[in-house]
Amino acid sequence: MNALALSPPPQDMDRSRFSELIRDHHQPLLAYARVLAGHPERARELVQDAFVAAWQTIGKFDVTRDFGSWLRGIVRNKWREDCRKHRREVPLNDAELAGLEDAVRAWSASDGEAGLLDRLANCRSKLPDSLSLAVHAYYDEDRDGEGAAASLDIPAATFRKRLERARAALRQCLEASN
Repeated sequence: MNALALSPPPQDMDRSRFSELIRDHHQPLLAYARVLAGHPERARELVQDAFVAAWQTIGKFDVTRDFGSWLRGIVRNKWREDCRKHRREVPLNDAELAGLEDAVRAWSASDGEAGLLDRLANCRSKLPDSLSLAVHAYYDEDRDGEGAAASLDIPAATFRKRLERARAALRQCLEASN
């Protein structure tokens, strides 16, 4: 967050508190941006731009509002700016965006953003190596099925089966820990 270091700190928020809030909301915000942008690099750029904008305008934040909702609004606005700037067709209309926001809000209220991600990390740590490597190649390295299979030096059908088993195991673990 080098860009944040260049701006003077707002009067109402110290740097450490802001950093703590950003850490708490970083992963859920990346997931939200990924849905909007459709690409992990663009999602990371949107989130970084949103953090800079949030830091610069933190004095305008209404403390009676949810910080995560406020950040998602900034990401959504940054995404719309990017779509306009690059004349891209907006793949989600306002009704779809509202539905996505409602789903995120319900998810946040029911389990807590950090709670679900912590439970998911715990469940991932319990996967056997073969399934864990498949999840890592597909989701963390953002490879397609063929690329992930090649990186693991296994046939594509084997990779698909491992990913299917990993998803089932993660789903079962998350449901059991709920």
